[in-house]
Amino acid sequence: MGLTIGRRTLFAAVCAVAVASIYSAQPVLAQIGSDLDIPDARLGWIVAAGQLGYLAGLAILVPLGDMIDRRKLMAGHLLLTAVGAVLAATATRTWVLLVGLVVAGLFAVVVQTTVAYAAALSTPEERGRNLGVVTSGVVIGILGARVAAGALAAVWGWRSVYVALAVLLVTLACLVLRILPPDTRADHAMYRQVLTSLSALFREPLFISRGLIAFFLFACFGTLWSGLALPLAAAPWHLNTAQIGLFGLAGLAGALSAARAGRWADAGRASAVTGGALGLLAASWLAIGQASWSLWLVVIGVVVLDFAVQAVHVSNQHLLTMTHPGRTSSVIGGYMIFYSLGSALGATTTTTVFTDAEWTGSSILGAAFAACAFAVWTASPRVAINPYLAPNQPQKASQP
Repeated sequence: MGLTIGRRTLFAAVCAVAVASIYSAQPVLAQIGSDLDIPDARLGWIVAAGQLGYLAGLAILVPLGDMIDRRKLMAGHLLLTAVGAVLAATATRTWVLLVGLVVAGLFAVVVQTTVAYAAALSTPEERGRNLGVVTSGVVIGILGARVAAGALAAVWGWRSVYVALAVLLVTLACLVLRILPPDTRADHAMYRQVLTSLSALFREPLFISRGLIAFFLFACFGTLWSGLALPLAAAPWHLNTAQIGLFGLAGLAGALSAARAGRWADAGRASAVTGGALGLLAASWLAIGQASWSLWLVVIGVVVLDFAVQAVHVSNQHLLTMTHPGRTSSVIGGYMIFYSLGSALGATTTTTVFTDAEWTGSSILGAAFAACAFAVWTASPRVAINPYLAPNQPQKASQP
């Protein structure tokens, strides 16, 4: 048992491309708004549409990963995400674009099936490291998509972004069927049992606390990445889509520098990593808020913020999959409901606040979300993980 480098890389690639289908609109919001005549205050809903589709997928599709062959499920969801990307690429009306993005978001929950399958194929002692690599694909998709989308849109327009995504999604579906092993679980739960199991998670203190941390964490993340294009495109910078997209490189550098978070979690330091990273998350807004006069400070703040987000996200998933090793799809799907709600909240509020209070207001909003996440962490249950326990042995949590 365990993951080869090739399979681990494929898992990460699936996560990257699937999640990019939700976030590729961020650096080209102004171009989409101009093409489809959408007011600035409503541009956040373009990103939120994908998140709302994603939310629905988390509730109704991710539990399927505990029921049927996850390899076939991954391939099917990748193909259906491509259908949503094609709808977006060909949209001439706002509602058609939103429908395409909702469909893409709905089936982009293949990310959660992928992470759950990677966790299931990992040995206990390497699970944190593998999750760190695979979830790095999520961050690469979110942030790398900004660079690629900005460059493509500058040359061929924003529609080319979704054409490229559709091609990549179909290619990955074929690779999944060819490279990954079949899901050989002997026991497959019934759909009602899986939903019942999922609802039971919402009564567990550890799950609720880590979910709330994720909610505020990704509200903070969404506040930055759904709003940053607005001050950068305005005076005094007047950056184009390709230049704005390059800020994704700073975020990517920060996120990838947190790759060791999985190893720290394997060593039993997930809770300490979470607290320290949330402190950095709040502090990052002191630099990000200076976008009106210093791009270098923004770059520094972006690096710190994305380091913190990735470190916390990996630690959260490590703790939850180790405490629920027999139902990784359900627990990650339930956890990501908080992620999706937080991302949608950040995307919709940052553009509205920017309209009324410019980037200073958006920065205060982001810092407030970070402070809320830190407050939840201080009151959350601590859990000590022993990676050498047998998979069916429960880990122990205690209140601080």
